[in-house]
Amino acid sequence: MARDIVVIKIGTGVLTSEKDGTLDEASLVRLVTSISELVASGVPCVMVSSGAVGAGVSALNLGGYPEDIASRQACAAVGQTRLMHAYENLFQKFRLNVAQILLTAADLDHERPSNNVMDTLHRLLQEKNIIPIINENDSVAVQELRVGDNDMLSARVARLLNARLLVMLSTVDGLQGEDGSVITEVQDIDSVSGHVRADHGKFSIGGMASKLKAVRFALDAGVETVIAGGREPSALKEIISGGEGGTRFPL
Repeated sequence: MARDIVVIKIGTGVLTSEKDGTLDEASLVRLVTSISELVASGVPCVMVSSGAVGAGVSALNLGGYPEDIASRQACAAVGQTRLMHAYENLFQKFRLNVAQILLTAADLDHERPSNNVMDTLHRLLQEKNIIPIINENDSVAVQELRVGDNDMLSARVARLLNARLLVMLSTVDGLQGEDGSVITEVQDIDSVSGHVRADHGKFSIGGMASKLKAVRFALDAGVETVIAGGREPSALKEIISGGEGGTRFPL
């Protein structure tokens, strides 16, 4: 199964409203529908989903992504339950169950816990009707335990599972050239790494520079990667079958 697995990373900006950081139900419905269709067609999917901190921002009456650790972890504690509740309700409409897996760097940095994570994920995927949903354990992870961001987490999970493809869904449709058009394929990541900004949305911490760092990690691990827009995820099937959509980084 390993080389059939597709890891789908979903960014905070895709899941939450730009205005106030609350969960965007319409976006969630589109995502769940597309991923459910993939699973129904026999593609084993593992999700790495951001959005917990962003989903919890409104509960703490904050105006943006919190800078201090205590507020960020409090937002994550509230938001993670909201996020998983939304996923559970939506996937059940397709007769699919969800499994929550929260990780810290310690779970991936050492052989025994990382093997346990791998075994758990493979066991879940054997059932065919379970979607593993992974997030960093932001409610407890302090700096020395953090993976960094969910871009890198998704790349590390893809390497752990020996996945055939990592799809990183973002608020942009892919890596853009100087004229604003999407670059459909990048053969040499070094040719573009020095030309991106590190900015990000106010309810998230990732950016294109973060994504390219994760892409490099995935490619070094032998995992083909695509950065694509997540607001219209209907192209997922085409992307996973090798067709057009987003920016592809082939091996």
